[in-house]
Amino acid sequence: MNFIEELRWRGMIHDITPGTEEHLAKEMTRAYIGFDPTSDSLHIGNLAAIMMLVHLQRSGHKPFALVGGATGMIGDPSGKSEERVLLDENTLRYNQRCIQRQLEKFLSFDHAENSAEMVNNYDWTSQFGFLDFLREVGKHITVNYMVAKDSVKNRMESGSGISFTEFSYQLVQGYDYCWLFENKQVKLQMGGSDQWGNILTGTELIRRKLGGDAFALTCPLITKADGGKFGKTEEGNIWLDPAKTSPYKFYQFWLNTSDGDAAEYVKKFTLLTREEIDLLVKEHHPAPHNRILQKALAKEITIRVHSEADYMAALEASEILFGKGTTETLTKLPVYMLLSVFEGVPQSEIAKSELEKTISVVDFLTDFTGIFPSKGEARRMLKDNGMSINKHKVTEEYVVGLNDLLQETYILVQKGKKNYFLVKSTG
Repeated sequence: MNFIEELRWRGMIHDITPGTEEHLAKEMTRAYIGFDPTSDSLHIGNLAAIMMLVHLQRSGHKPFALVGGATGMIGDPSGKSEERVLLDENTLRYNQRCIQRQLEKFLSFDHAENSAEMVNNYDWTSQFGFLDFLREVGKHITVNYMVAKDSVKNRMESGSGISFTEFSYQLVQGYDYCWLFENKQVKLQMGGSDQWGNILTGTELIRRKLGGDAFALTCPLITKADGGKFGKTEEGNIWLDPAKTSPYKFYQFWLNTSDGDAAEYVKKFTLLTREEIDLLVKEHHPAPHNRILQKALAKEITIRVHSEADYMAALEASEILFGKGTTETLTKLPVYMLLSVFEGVPQSEIAKSELEKTISVVDFLTDFTGIFPSKGEARRMLKDNGMSINKHKVTEEYVVGLNDLLQETYILVQKGKKNYFLVKSTG
């Protein structure tokens, strides 16, 4: 597989230095991408970078994932309007371990010739004295060169200014590339298009300090077709960690993408071939309401980031929410998925002792849960066949008891087609 050709048809090349493609064709190339360790999880904004490493390894080259323990203590000004909060070493080390576990789902860290490696720039910068840094790095790059970078210029013109700490970031990142070039024979750095200036500082430092040729490649920053920021929702980022973003919400994010976005994302974020994607687009076009593209996209990414079991649970949960699920599928749903699906719906509590005695459905819907303000209104809805307990239609004769508890804790009540209520047993 030709790495550059693969990225090109997937729309994943923004900038590339001359000679990069020729070098990759000549030898197994070692390449790296840096990841910010200021959180204990990557998010879908990192997926393009991750997939670049995946395609690199699949093409026979060797990927390095650099977790910036040192640069994470400084903060990259690229694309930022304000100085970030700096983290201590222990927090950063913990975050790095979490990030490596996530990357292991995408990259092979076995002992093959082109197995992935994780490196931490704290290991080679922590003992680097300030005067040593000025002598070994600072003297090779002029202030004029650094100020000309957009990441610096934009901050200087924004009014908020830029600290010397963040101003020096490109030198520290440039030295990372220089160290990896010299010690790990890494000759290509990749990243998002906002990193182009920082990456070129590295190639320039390698040229001036070591007299070597190094290469750079960036992918476009992912945006939505409407111009909105990719990966953001009202709740914030879509994380790869299931504790931060449940597999159900993760699946739903991809399922709810627009047709235009799905056609782009399926190329950038999956390993489906060009032929498979072309066929999906062809099948999707005459019946876009069936969301064939979105379903394929959501399936591929959810299985890769989480698991096939999580994907199947998310699929069943989606059917439950949109009226296609059954009592049987609901009873199989794990508690975490149930709570994720019905997050935000009205909730109430009922003592388990009351359920032991059993309760008429009318009393349950009024006196015990307050779902209806009056028994007359509850009876009318029951008479009209508009009430369900755990996706099972019930009549006025129904009695609610311990047998109705899902996972021994919850009861799902549905009023009409779209109104859900979650009742939790206590005690």
